[in-house]
Amino acid sequence: MGDSMYAAYFGLKEPPFSITPDPRYLYMTERHREALAHLLYGVSEGGGFVQLTGEVGTGKTTLCRCLLEQLPAHVDVALILNPRVTSHELLAAVCDELSIAYPAGTTSVKDLVDLLYHYLLDAHARGRRTVLIVDEAQDLPADVLEQIRLLTNLETTRDKLLQIVLIGQPELMELLGREDMRQLAQRVTARYHLQPFSYEETRAYVRHRLNVAGRSRGLFTDAAVKRVHRESGGVPRLVNVICDRALLGAYALERTHVDERTVARAAAEVRGTRPAAWLRRSWRWLTASAIVVAIALAGASFLPRPSDERANEAPVHGPARPAPAGAAPADRG
Repeated sequence: MGDSMYAAYFGLKEPPFSITPDPRYLYMTERHREALAHLLYGVSEGGGFVQLTGEVGTGKTTLCRCLLEQLPAHVDVALILNPRVTSHELLAAVCDELSIAYPAGTTSVKDLVDLLYHYLLDAHARGRRTVLIVDEAQDLPADVLEQIRLLTNLETTRDKLLQIVLIGQPELMELLGREDMRQLAQRVTARYHLQPFSYEETRAYVRHRLNVAGRSRGLFTDAAVKRVHRESGGVPRLVNVICDRALLGAYALERTHVDERTVARAAAEVRGTRPAAWLRRSWRWLTASAIVVAIALAGASFLPRPSDERANEAPVHGPARPAPAGAAPADRG
């Protein structure tokens, strides 16, 4: 409720900092484009592993989505999103993703590998390639990682039949750096680690999302954007959350723009280090408004009024939210 109301207040078509994926809001920094190029190169090489790592919220899933969109039409993809599985469960999930039929209730890892091998041979003969993408790969048990490594042994006399992309948090680098994982690590043909945004990238990212939402000029002062970058560490997901809360705070305080102090309060509320008084005030205001409007609507619907008195009665309104003043100072962020 609050998000949609603040969007209208600031002249936005929709809340600009939603964390739900939306291709319209895609923003690729130079480093993200470089990472995507590494992934595409690794996949085009055929065989072995491609590794993408980054902290939580740095855009790994976004890059994975871009990779899927840019893969050629002759590439088939098996995407595994829940890696906390056994070797049998993993292979069954891969077969499900590729629509490979297998006997119900089978518990044989060998049977599943054989079925997958025959599928890959047939796909190769038809000129198709197959890619297995594992997200959150840092959670893979060691024995399951070993099973995945063995899948790279599926080959013809000339070509590997399966390309594997491992996407995970920095712990994945530590996992693959272990002595017992050296055989897998040696098969990594391309690797890239995503870094958080720089300040300039954070500033451009905030402007981009506001523009997509319909705001041609910024709502955040320069100092506010610097504070957003400092509080978020340049992590895109945290930038979204902090900016969203800051806009709600500015709306609750009837401000025309977001200043540094509002961002600081929003960041503290996101971290849970202090209660946000402005957010409590906003919620009380929204609740009171809803009650008043509901009473007004109920009165208009159910209370009979003589026709000769209607002209003399004042219309009933809920409390109107003032629009930002046109004479307010221009935003700079």
